[in-house]
Amino acid sequence: MTREEWLKYGYEQGFCGAVVCLTHDGTPLSEQEEKEFYEDNEICVWAMRMYPDLTARTDVEENHSPSVWRLPWTK
Repeated sequence: MTREEWLKYGYEQGFCGAVVCLTHDGTPLSEQEEKEFYEDNEICVWAMRMYPDLTARTDVEENHSPSVWRLPWTK
């Protein structure tokens, strides 16, 4: 299964939304979540980084520790 097929399957099953850029598109929030966020309530919006290759993943994991310690299968 290609990455695109995997993402399409996840979207069709309701597991995820479209791939967006958090830097340029902003965080995908519902109207209620956005209201809570701007009223200084802490909300968590989970994001998953997609990598073009293993080198990119390794580079990010070396620079961003949550990308390592948030892995559920390492607990």
